[in-house]
Amino acid sequence: MAADTFSHPQHLVDTAWLQEHLSDANLRVFDCTTHLIPDPKITYTVKSGREDFERGHIPGAQFIDLQADLSDNAQKLRFMQPSVEQFAAAMGRFGVGNDSRVVLYSTANVWWATRGWWLLRVFGFDNAAVLDGGFQKWSKEGRPVETGPGKPRQPATFSVREVRPLMVGKAEVLAAIGNGAMCTINALQAQQHAGTGGNAYGRLGHIAGSVNLPAAHLLDPESNAFLPPAELRRRFEAIGAMDKQVITYCGGGIAASADALVLTMLGHNDVKLYDASLSEWAKDPNLPMETG
Repeated sequence: MAADTFSHPQHLVDTAWLQEHLSDANLRVFDCTTHLIPDPKITYTVKSGREDFERGHIPGAQFIDLQADLSDNAQKLRFMQPSVEQFAAAMGRFGVGNDSRVVLYSTANVWWATRGWWLLRVFGFDNAAVLDGGFQKWSKEGRPVETGPGKPRQPATFSVREVRPLMVGKAEVLAAIGNGAMCTINALQAQQHAGTGGNAYGRLGHIAGSVNLPAAHLLDPESNAFLPPAELRRRFEAIGAMDKQVITYCGGGIAASADALVLTMLGHNDVKLYDASLSEWAKDPNLPMETG
């Protein structure tokens, strides 16, 4: 595969394509916006992006709340992978069937959309894509916008045909430390990786032996779209990720999904995500961390 193209470009759609296809009967568009408001006592407060959605969204889109709709809220940690039953019920409520085409976007960071995409992938659904550039690019280009609550869709039947082993827990991450065939990638900002600043999830720093490629460094700051494939490949090659098994992580399994999406588009076929990430790891003194 040429270095200047994606092996799997189907996981991204551009704004022009989406505008052209808005009236497709099987299309389901979701705004996944979530805000994390820093709170030193509990790291952050989670705020749904529903207000942003009602102020303006892509015509026909629905709002999906990642915490309320697509997480297992019986777990102590936030944003944990839901059960098969929870996920299938949520998709069905939003009118997603097995023949739907799903496009996800955010008005905030792209990783809220990539988290939704990763969950669909975990539950065996491949006809989903992330809107390149998100709502920021859509609105900057003057494309049509609706306001108010989204129009609900007719419920559908969503069947989970397989659950792929694309999420890992702390045991797999621990086993990867010191294993030369593994590359564990922290998708948080450089200062969080180093332990010198930003939100902390308990102990400062990063999982021992892990390398850093912030999810924010995958995007063009001007357009909010992903960088060209050749540049993305160069960045992942620079941290030794392209020829090793990869585990991505962050604070709570969200930003890590952006790194995981890009690696998948680049043709990497062994990428997993540590779902609990530092929300679990940094609080357990028995799990090794480093700073610097």
